[in-house]
Amino acid sequence: MFVTGRLLALVLLGAVPVLVRPDTTTVWAWVGVCLVAAALDLALTGSPRALRVDRVPVAPVRLGEGTSTTLLVDNPGNRRFRGSLRDAWQPSAGATGTRHRLAVPGGERRQVTTSLLPTRRGDRLADRVTVRRLGPLGLVGRQASFAVPGHVRALPPFHSRKHLPSRLARLRQLDGRSAVRTRGQGTEFDSLRDYVDGDDVRSIDWRATARRRTTVVRTWQPEKDRHIILVLDTSRTSAGRVGDVPRLDSAMDAALLLAALASRAGDRVDLVAGDRRVHRKVVGASRTELLPDLVTAMAPLEPALVEADWPLLVSEVSRVSRQRGLVVLLTPLEPSAVEESLLAPLSVLAQRHRVVLASVSDPALTAMVEAHDDGRTAYDAAAAARTIALRERTGAALGRLGVDVLDADPEQLPVALADHYLLLKSRGLL
Repeated sequence: MFVTGRLLALVLLGAVPVLVRPDTTTVWAWVGVCLVAAALDLALTGSPRALRVDRVPVAPVRLGEGTSTTLLVDNPGNRRFRGSLRDAWQPSAGATGTRHRLAVPGGERRQVTTSLLPTRRGDRLADRVTVRRLGPLGLVGRQASFAVPGHVRALPPFHSRKHLPSRLARLRQLDGRSAVRTRGQGTEFDSLRDYVDGDDVRSIDWRATARRRTTVVRTWQPEKDRHIILVLDTSRTSAGRVGDVPRLDSAMDAALLLAALASRAGDRVDLVAGDRRVHRKVVGASRTELLPDLVTAMAPLEPALVEADWPLLVSEVSRVSRQRGLVVLLTPLEPSAVEESLLAPLSVLAQRHRVVLASVSDPALTAMVEAHDDGRTAYDAAAAARTIALRERTGAALGRLGVDVLDADPEQLPVALADHYLLLKSRGLL
């Protein structure tokens, strides 16, 4: 039950008879009139649960873009419904205009729409729908809340897609070269040319050399169908925020740019995401389906406050591909986590694949090192310098295992990873 402003106005209206006849009897008489009117209005008010409310599914939307949700309100009874409805959502759904006035004649349907602007990636859930039904006099009413399930999926925003055209232009330049001097199993023969100083003597074609009576070498073209496996760490280290964005979200942005670029280059791209268990896998997606599948798989992922089981994730990589390929580990370069659980399985993985570790760094550390105006900031600067030194030491240890380490801030990591891929491509190392 709830009361409206009309009942309060009716109570205040009692000041008129009290002023005319100022005694206790008049006051109690007016209070009795108000109570009787309210009780009568409540008795004549129908049940708010007489309505049937259904929700239209909401299509996924990129984080930062707006959408709306629609409720279909049916009144199967004969009496007219008059009142209001509130469509509640969790705060990160960014719901506005959640309160709606309703007037639904018996046997008819109305629809109400609530605007949504999610502020966090993932599934943003609806809470409850609260219905208030007014009595005929509008003094009081009945209220009920019930669940009407619904959600809106906020997809990764993929901010780094603005860098894709320039990287595709560089990729076309690589593909347009008439000959690329690469060697190794799985490369495709391109053409013959004269030997020059610096060429690998193992690439000499002795039959052609005998025919031409001059030293001739073979040139090769990189294979198009190389295999790239993205390993997305969703453990506790990925929950840390750089600015206002979790490291996991920044890693997703870098993974999407690399996947878009590699798929245009004709390479196969797969995804493994997990911590102590594998949460999502995207394997064997076609070029046209790859990005939608990756975005859909990444959207509901949330960091878990557990340590990553790297032996499990590395074994999952082996299940996905037994052939040599490029494995990109998207995980923070945290010295303790890397040294305790990642170094051992990584040494095995680096023997079978080309491995790149891409980490999101915090530019605030560099700013802290440079700011040492007083005792407090000097202490912060020393702590930041020690942290940076430990990260560099860990990166050097990974480098000795043959792992390429990329440690950059959220804005630069997608670009650095894409450029490193193009560098490996140009040198025939994939």
